[in-house]
Amino acid sequence: MLIRRYKPLVSAIGLVLGLLCAVEASKVNKHKPWIETTYHGIVTENDDKVLLDPPLIALDKDAPLRYAESFEVTFTKEGEICGFRIHGQNVPFEAVMLDKSTGEGVIRTKEKLDCELQKEHTFTIQAYDCGEGPDGSNMKKSHKATVHIQVNDVNEYSPVFKEKSYKATVVEGKKYDNILKVEAVDADCSFQFSQICNYEIVTPDVPFTIDKDGNIKNTEKLSYNKERMYKLTVTAYDCGKNRATEDVLVKINIKPTCKPSWQGFNKRVEYEPGTGSLALFSSIQLETCEEPITSIQASIELETNHIGKGCDRDTYSEKSLHRLCGASTGTTELLPAPSTTTNWTAGVPTDNGHDSDLVFEFNGTQAIRVPEGVVSTSLREAFTLSVWMQHGPSGTEKETIICNSDKTEMNRHHYSLYVHNCRLVLLLRQEPSETDGYKPAEFHWKLNQVCDKEWHHYVLNVDFPAVALFVDGASFEPFLVTEDYPLRASKIDTQLTIGACWQDLSGHDNDTEPVSEPLTGGSARMAQYFRGNLAGLMIRSGKLEDKKVIDCLYTCKEGLDVQLPEEVASAVKVEFNPNQSSLTLEGDDIESFEKVMQHISYLNSRQFPTPGIRHLRVTTTVKCFNEETCISVPDAEGYVMVLQPEEPKISLSGIDHFARGAVEFESVEGVTLFPELRVISTITREAEADAESEGEDEPTVQETVVSEEIMHNLDTCEVTVVGDDLDGEHESVEVDLAQVQQRGLEVSSTNVGMVITGVNTMANYEQVLHLIRYRNWHTEALFDRKFKLICSELNGRYISNDFKVEVNVIHTANPMEHANNAIWQPQFINQVKHASVDLSGHNLANTHQASVVPSAATIVIVVCVSFLVFMIILGVFRIRAAHQRTIRDQENGKENEMDWDDSALTITVNPMETYEDQHSSEEEEEEEEESEDGEEEDDITSAESESSEDEEGAEQEDQQGTSRQQQLEWDDSTLTY
Repeated sequence: MLIRRYKPLVSAIGLVLGLLCAVEASKVNKHKPWIETTYHGIVTENDDKVLLDPPLIALDKDAPLRYAESFEVTFTKEGEICGFRIHGQNVPFEAVMLDKSTGEGVIRTKEKLDCELQKEHTFTIQAYDCGEGPDGSNMKKSHKATVHIQVNDVNEYSPVFKEKSYKATVVEGKKYDNILKVEAVDADCSFQFSQICNYEIVTPDVPFTIDKDGNIKNTEKLSYNKERMYKLTVTAYDCGKNRATEDVLVKINIKPTCKPSWQGFNKRVEYEPGTGSLALFSSIQLETCEEPITSIQASIELETNHIGKGCDRDTYSEKSLHRLCGASTGTTELLPAPSTTTNWTAGVPTDNGHDSDLVFEFNGTQAIRVPEGVVSTSLREAFTLSVWMQHGPSGTEKETIICNSDKTEMNRHHYSLYVHNCRLVLLLRQEPSETDGYKPAEFHWKLNQVCDKEWHHYVLNVDFPAVALFVDGASFEPFLVTEDYPLRASKIDTQLTIGACWQDLSGHDNDTEPVSEPLTGGSARMAQYFRGNLAGLMIRSGKLEDKKVIDCLYTCKEGLDVQLPEEVASAVKVEFNPNQSSLTLEGDDIESFEKVMQHISYLNSRQFPTPGIRHLRVTTTVKCFNEETCISVPDAEGYVMVLQPEEPKISLSGIDHFARGAVEFESVEGVTLFPELRVISTITREAEADAESEGEDEPTVQETVVSEEIMHNLDTCEVTVVGDDLDGEHESVEVDLAQVQQRGLEVSSTNVGMVITGVNTMANYEQVLHLIRYRNWHTEALFDRKFKLICSELNGRYISNDFKVEVNVIHTANPMEHANNAIWQPQFINQVKHASVDLSGHNLANTHQASVVPSAATIVIVVCVSFLVFMIILGVFRIRAAHQRTIRDQENGKENEMDWDDSALTITVNPMETYEDQHSSEEEEEEEEESEDGEEEDDITSAESESSEDEEGAEQEDQQGTSRQQQLEWDDSTLTY
């Protein structure tokens, strides 16, 4: 009963005690604040407040109860939220606490945001409470929550067009769905403000419209005659209705009805020699009229058949070309340029031989007989036969290119090369052997090239029984080989001919065609005449021509070239023909095809190319999707004009007049003809120079001529005798063959001079010409010899000046014999020939010295004779004549004492001239010098004085020749001939 009575009281006491315990316990910070795990926010570019979802509120279980029924509770800082902390690098946001008791806060921007730079920001945030006690110890932190904030855009930018202007070309008479497209962009970051919602043509009253995507099309058919170009102004709007900052200009060209063709094709292209490659189609484009194209094929042809032998090649002699290509020995040229040493081709018509190759024209009535010894008659060893031939269709008769046959009686053909029914045939009959039987004798090739009227290069490598034929560098096998017995042994001589075959009219083995016209080298006994053009006929005995040499001989120096850009090298297929005169292109992309066409060029590697026109033709085939030719592209035709090269002027200069003693002419070394020769070549160019005249503000243009020295090769230098031919019994022109061969040159000599051949530099030719010497081992009757030197380049295309040299012979005589025979002279009187000379360069002690030092007895004799002559003069009626003889005696004595360098002086043996005025002054000078310097010095001074008088007399030869001839007397009783 007692327990039941006090039960309510016990309960109340327990409740009070519990509350007191709870209040005391709340003073301890036991729990962490709590926040959401993820927040999403939005902020505008120009605002600083972030709208979060959910709101930023932190809760803490340590927070006191606000309402505990009827009890009052004292609030403490335990359980309050003191703030929020943001984690991350360079976060442009901050968290601001609004109410610590409720834990409410907000996020704001620390700086102005730019949506265009960063549209979204992500970072973490953490809440923390105020801890325990006044010092805030035992502070608790919440977990980290992730915050995603999106930056909303503001329409701050206007549209900008991608291009400054737009161009398009349309064909008249058509309505297009789309002519071109203009495009603008907006720098705003949001989809709404960055999108272009509308385009507008600002220009009024134009037949064009534009859609929202920027596509422009015409609203009516356009006419080229009405308007050739439209200019439109177009603007753009973004979806925020901002207009473009600048409008754009659109140009639409109207062209006439489309015709497929090559556009930008220059019909004339000028090529200046020495400039390398020249682009032929630098701006070419293919107009296809918008047809769907699947493949393009084009053929570019450079027509050079009219240049030389099919194209531009070096025009050196065939032998020189063989040497340049590597065939250095054993070659014999059968159609050389006519000269003093190779004159058997002089009777056959040729071209001018200057701008192009030397070509021999055979019209069916002409032939050439090759002299004996030029070629071996048997050709038993391996040999090579090469020739350039241009031949057209003909009849059924044989036409002989080269033939070796019997001179008399039997008319047997030992070997020959001929054309028959557009077939090339080589006849090669074998000599008698121990095993007689059938052997291959005729080799037949059926070739289109034989009768196509074009130039072709034929090379036959014969190593019996094997025969190989190369035509333009390509190999061909004979389609027929016939056999025959070897020839019977015979002692009959053979005759080698070109353009026909030599036959005896009495023979019956072969058909003959006797004619009455005179032939080169003999009477009219020829058959099987050739009708066509030949050049470069060569035989190389003992060796076969290498394929590299054959290709080198045929290769052109001009042609087409192309440097493929890397980006289109695999898109277009390019093929050349062997001589690069044509190429073929294949591709399927028009743009790549046009780029390759724009890189096609013309190249001529010759230093002095043949000027003239080279025609160009572009043939094009275009196919569409159905693999058929859908459009027809007409051929494009033009030409390359190779300009005239600046012609070099080859100049030969040096000492052109000198004298040497007879002993030098008779020595083993002889006399050097061109000791100081110089070979130079110059070109003359017109240059423009600006010159300012006094008193004028503007300069005037003046044309000046500039001479420039250049270097190039020479291929021939010829030394010929002027006057009588060389007499091989007592005179010759010689050169050191070892030195010549060391420089890769060849020498041939005849009784009219010497010819040096081979392609080499001017410096090497100059060195060889310095070595040429003249010898004469019987100089008694020789007073002078004259020679002429000519050098040339490119087989006579460029020829030097005629350099003439006159060499005088100085004869020495015994003074005593001359004095004793001074009276005997009339039958040798002759007119003295003077030349204008320059004594300024004379040196009496030079390298050609041949002086004789007189003995003391000789001097005494000379003095005595002079005194005796002086005494005779006093008693002789012809005082003046005797005085002249005394002077001549002194001169003869002087000639044994002194040496001359007479590079420009003509000396006549024992001249005696009387000039009244001049000799009176000379006598006075001689007497003064004799008293001062003695007798020897007087002799030398007299000689120098007379040399000066000879020079003055030469200038007045025409006026005084007659008087001097009457006053001149000779005493040649002691002359040696």
